[in-house]
Amino acid sequence: MAVVEPSLVLERRLLRDHTHLIALDEVGRGALAGPVAVGATVVDAAAARRRVPQGLRDSKLVPEKRRPEVADRAGAWAPSSAVGWAESTEIDEVGIMRALGLAASRAITAACGDAWDASSALVILDGNHDYVSAVHPATLTVRSIIKADRDCASVAAASVLAKVARDALMVELAAEFPDYQWERNKGYASAEHREAIRRGGLTRHHRSSWAIADAPTLF
Repeated sequence: MAVVEPSLVLERRLLRDHTHLIALDEVGRGALAGPVAVGATVVDAAAARRRVPQGLRDSKLVPEKRRPEVADRAGAWAPSSAVGWAESTEIDEVGIMRALGLAASRAITAACGDAWDASSALVILDGNHDYVSAVHPATLTVRSIIKADRDCASVAAASVLAKVARDALMVELAAEFPDYQWERNKGYASAEHREAIRRGGLTRHHRSSWAIADAPTLF
């Protein structure tokens, strides 16, 4: 099956009615350990006229070794970008969907800074559920789009930026807890990760409110 390359067709159309867009995508929703991360890219008409960064795809479709260079190109292409976080303790306290909203809101605030007005932007959110409007302090106009990370270059850029940032963090955390092999599984439910949990229990980075012992092995 041919890999679908993201384009700026939708962004260019939407920018006829909006001065700028904020594209969002999340990473780490289904992990057993570590934070959830949401990438945000701000795109205006000038950025949408430029070429899509070389090699840009949904982060799941970019080979791991190539992701950092693709993320660098995506960050250089977008007028502004950021990654927002919600820690495992927050996921335990408020649930995964509200935690995603917190991470997305933080990403929007960081990406916009003083230069961009989030309330006048159109927010493009990958998926079918708006998890950010109820959390962000300003009123947002959000459009949820299924497979936006595959089809829309702005969302693919947010996806790659979030993936690279979260993977790097999990590698750092693995140095403190080497038995869980987070440098390989990035906190997801690999067989080795689940076996380490059975042997050593949960760390402070695990999502302790989840039924981790019953989590299916993903790879």
